[in-house]
Amino acid sequence: MEVKIIGNNHSIVDQYLAEIRDIEIQKDPLRFRQNLNRIGQLFGYEISKELVFRQSDVTTPLGVANVPVLKQQPVLATILRAGLPLHQGLLNIFDRAENCFISAFRKYDDNGGFDIEFEYMSSPSVDGKVVILSDPMLASGLSMEIGYQALFTKGTPSHVHLVSVISSQQGVDYVKEAIKAENVTLWLGAVDAEMTPKSYIVPGLGDAGDLAYGEKIDSK
Repeated sequence: MEVKIIGNNHSIVDQYLAEIRDIEIQKDPLRFRQNLNRIGQLFGYEISKELVFRQSDVTTPLGVANVPVLKQQPVLATILRAGLPLHQGLLNIFDRAENCFISAFRKYDDNGGFDIEFEYMSSPSVDGKVVILSDPMLASGLSMEIGYQALFTKGTPSHVHLVSVISSQQGVDYVKEAIKAENVTLWLGAVDAEMTPKSYIVPGLGDAGDLAYGEKIDSK
């Protein structure tokens, strides 16, 4: 698995990463969602460089231009609900892509621990297609692994790009160990060194789903 980190390279993505982490800017959920959306667009641009293009003749008002165009749109997959703004940013770039939505949640036990449980999936066939699976936070790595494995109920992708805005180092290590396929690329905005016992990334940014859409009652 190849790992690519687009943050900390003195590009505009660093500005957006700073804003989604900022406890004061986080008070504006619209801006939080927009920043995730913009980061998704930047991921989409970078991933587009890895896709297959073909030459096409395009008729203009003054002649014909021979230009490269995408050979096939990817399938965009995300894990609900936190992944929606990031997914929309990717969809702004790959605007004719098919879409896949995966529902997974933390189920807590009486001791404060939890498991990630798969609940529902709405997806086209992914057989032979490039899939971009996004989830803004890669904490323990369990959600991403579950999302990745769920894809194979709809076919065998030709390549899977996993996208997270902020990850823990533990999450990166877990995903690399759990998903050993060569046709997988892990794209990250930033990697933080620590994680709390409840699998929140430190310094991270908090709960991305709550910041985007409001607080929820966790399943017990």
